[in-house]
Amino acid sequence: MSVLVIAAHPDDEVLGVGGTIARLAKEKEDVFIAILGEGITSRYQQREKADSKLIEALHARSRSAAELLGARDLFMFSLPDNRFDTVPMLDVVKIIEGLVDRLRPTTIYTQHGGDLNVDHVVTYRATLTATRPMTGTPVQSVYGYEVASSTEWAFQQFSPTFQPNTFVDISDTLEVKLQAMQTYESEARAFPHPRSPEALRAAARRWGSVVGRSAAEAFHCVRSVR
Repeated sequence: MSVLVIAAHPDDEVLGVGGTIARLAKEKEDVFIAILGEGITSRYQQREKADSKLIEALHARSRSAAELLGARDLFMFSLPDNRFDTVPMLDVVKIIEGLVDRLRPTTIYTQHGGDLNVDHVVTYRATLTATRPMTGTPVQSVYGYEVASSTEWAFQQFSPTFQPNTFVDISDTLEVKLQAMQTYESEARAFPHPRSPEALRAAARRWGSVVGRSAAEAFHCVRSVR
């Protein structure tokens, strides 16, 4: 089985799927990560004035996080941070189609379509377009994942709302997820921010308690064919 995790920004892959990536890697599954956006230029009024060294440093952290989680490979692209809605949807779809053709994943984890962040919404829509269930597609399952400080901060005002129906036990890999998140020094926040270590641990414990485990990550199954 080959798994592809699609993220809009550096750190989304850890926040939403970090424990699952680490578990699958431990189980000798091939897990690939694709990060579509450069992840930092929205902090500047003009994108072209962004510090290229800061972008390079952020991407180095992504590589460190992927290595820590045990991903087989990481693919990074340069879509404009928090400006995915300015990019033709077809361009985003083509990126994902290229990854599917190259990697032939059977399972895809992607952003949730009802998040507050517009880049997450575009990524979700592009993923579903790129993985249309046509004859011959390798993709059997597509899951949407939550991202702390984006999914819950939509307050279920946007459709689709996050209603998880699939859970992965990360009791043995929660600590690796938290370590990977700490590599993103510029993205981590202090409690009570949802991306703080305390809040991330609490969220994993909460989803674990829902399904009788000590820690879990929650996903919405968009479709699955067995």
